Amino acid sequence: MVSSLISSVSGVIEGVGPDWADVSLGTITLRVNVPGTTIDSMGTVGDQVRLHTSLQVREDSLTLFGFLTQEERLTFDTLLGISGIGPRLALAVLSRFTPGSLAAAVDAGDTKAFSAVPGVGNRTASRIILELKGKLDLDWRDTPAVSGDTDAVDALVALGYSDPEARSALSSITGDGSQTTEDKIRLALSALAGT
Repeated sequence: MVSSLISSVSGVIEGVGPDWADVSLGTITLRVNVPGTTIDSMGTVGDQVRLHTSLQVREDSLTLFGFLTQEERLTFDTLLGISGIGPRLALAVLSRFTPGSLAAAVDAGDTKAFSAVPGVGNRTASRIILELKGKLDLDWRDTPAVSGDTDAVDALVALGYSDPEARSALSSITGDGSQTTEDKIRLALSALAGT
């Protein structure tokens, strides 16, 4: 495993599949395996993209995995440290969880949260929770105020922001909690624009 050999790629999206994207770097195009959440958020063919990557080296293959945020890549690498979790299963976990929601599920010991991940049963879920306890950055957990704002998060993701960016912007909003979803989206967009 040489995960840090290629730490990121920036280029134009040439093609997209259910769990991969072809990224053109000029004269070379790389196939990058990505979680479903990244496919939904990274753009379409012809768009510019930057992916944080993890290169997995096996006897017979070199496989590149890509993520929109550094937190997702770090979480992927942490998942690979668990016995019995390979790159494909780690990718499936990150297709279901953001780093924040994974940290919250692990912190709560919620094995049922993993039932939507293909290939993860109760036993594997228990092992993931046991081995990740204390290893994930608790700052990644979705804050309670943000976890109830799914409409606002979904709207920001639809506008091209990643889930963690959207949640971070929403968590930075101050107020008495009486803002409408539209107000929260407007304030989050201002925060994301730096105004």
